[in-house]
Amino acid sequence: MGELALDGPELAELAGLYRELHANPELSGAEHRTAAEIARRVEKLGYQVTTGVGGTGVVGVLRNGEGPTVLLRADFDGLPVREETGLPYASTAVGVDPDGKEVPVMHACGHDMHVTCLVGALGLLVRGRKAWSGTVLAVFQPAEETGTGALAMVADGLFERFGRPDVVLGQHVAPYPAGMVGLHAGPAFAATDALRIRMFGKGAHGSRPESAIDPVVMAAATVLRLQTVVSREIAATETAVVTVGSLHAGTKDNIIPAEAELRVNIRSYTPEVRAAVLAGVERIVRAEAAASGAVREPEFTPLDSFPVLVNDHAAVDRARAALVARLGERSVVDPGPVTGSEDVGAFGAAAGVPTCYWLFGGADPAEYARAEAAGRVAQDVPSNHSPHFAPVIEPTLSTGITALVTVATAWLGRD
Repeated sequence: MGELALDGPELAELAGLYRELHANPELSGAEHRTAAEIARRVEKLGYQVTTGVGGTGVVGVLRNGEGPTVLLRADFDGLPVREETGLPYASTAVGVDPDGKEVPVMHACGHDMHVTCLVGALGLLVRGRKAWSGTVLAVFQPAEETGTGALAMVADGLFERFGRPDVVLGQHVAPYPAGMVGLHAGPAFAATDALRIRMFGKGAHGSRPESAIDPVVMAAATVLRLQTVVSREIAATETAVVTVGSLHAGTKDNIIPAEAELRVNIRSYTPEVRAAVLAGVERIVRAEAAASGAVREPEFTPLDSFPVLVNDHAAVDRARAALVARLGERSVVDPGPVTGSEDVGAFGAAAGVPTCYWLFGGADPAEYARAEAAGRVAQDVPSNHSPHFAPVIEPTLSTGITALVTVATAWLGRD
């Protein structure tokens, strides 16, 4: 089974699927076209397909005798980002965000590659079914970017309807050289807390600031002070991130507005650090509002939330051994904890089974090597959520397919 691979025409067809998905992204919860295309492709491979699970989720099941049930997961929502890759298949799509605003949409996180790799892996598993025994539970999940998709599928009876897996497996494309795979045991992806914060001042004419309480200055002071939460309140041996990703206030240069809105993103790995950061953020926001003479207390609204993704040690050991045997030791690394977040762990937690989630590179190896030699990887290699992010199709696609099949059959393979 480990030597089974897709031929040239099959890879070409999958590359076409990738380009089609990349050119037609959809926002979280609105992935109707994508879900229909996934369902069509997976059903054609011979899987029993169910759509509309947890919203737009798609589930494919292939039962192949006695043995473990392995859940293979791919997510498929896009992001409100205007693509700037210049690719011939670049997205020009638009969508409507939760606030009712029309926004550009892009597969800026590589979910289109995740889907394509899983479809390719499902095809290989069908072809090689004489070499393994058990059940493949393919889960194509919507709304990962909002942290709601996995829980919605679980709440919609995923395991009651399709069976409880013995392990949850999945992967995420990353700005590493294509051909590389990275696994880290223990806390592997950070928890996320996203907040909307409203700060209230008093509006006035821009020429008469003495008659106003300026929420723009209030918010600006808050943004700067929030940078001290991690640098001065969290131990150097711990990890946390506080990012103000959005600040909105006012409509015109000569009008002092009455309020400002900040959107804050917090990353952490432990409950203690999470609690300390959240408390620090709230304390600073309230203190800056009071120092500015705010007319009322700030408002805090929780937005997206992701738990820490913890990779099971034994599952990672099994996956790593299989990947090293298939790809070679130099191609399998430990990237350490990632400060990005993922909701795939919700499947393993709900089922009470191990989760093993890994990274696979999507950057052109030659371009990555040049950037690394120049000490400019962070500057020259686009990362996830960048308007310039687009994995090179090969060898990203073949590596992702190989990794999924290799790790899946580490559980499904016959003695």
